[in-house]
Amino acid sequence: MTTAFQDDDTASVPPGTAAGHAPDLQVVQAERAEPLSKCVEDAVATYLHNMDGHAITDLYRLVIEEVERPLFETVLRSAEGNLTLAARILGLTRSTLRKRLAHFGITRS
Repeated sequence: MTTAFQDDDTASVPPGTAAGHAPDLQVVQAERAEPLSKCVEDAVATYLHNMDGHAITDLYRLVIEEVERPLFETVLRSAEGNLTLAARILGLTRSTLRKRLAHFGITRS
């Protein structure tokens, strides 16, 4: 079984959730893991549906930034702040990784 997050207005923040994240998330057990592409597809479809005919611009940038920040944070945490290892995992140079981390204001903790 894998762990997933689900919106719930009455739920509390799960243990280990970083400050600044939405407090209405709870941990739920999923029967099977959805591929990342399916998660992105569902999220974009929901976003487009919720826009309900309003003008949409710069969707590509929005999606990339929404995915890139947690990707870097998670990999950096997994690498225990080691930029060389994190860059290797991501397939980036350390220089590029440092630039992207600075862009998002992410620090090695």
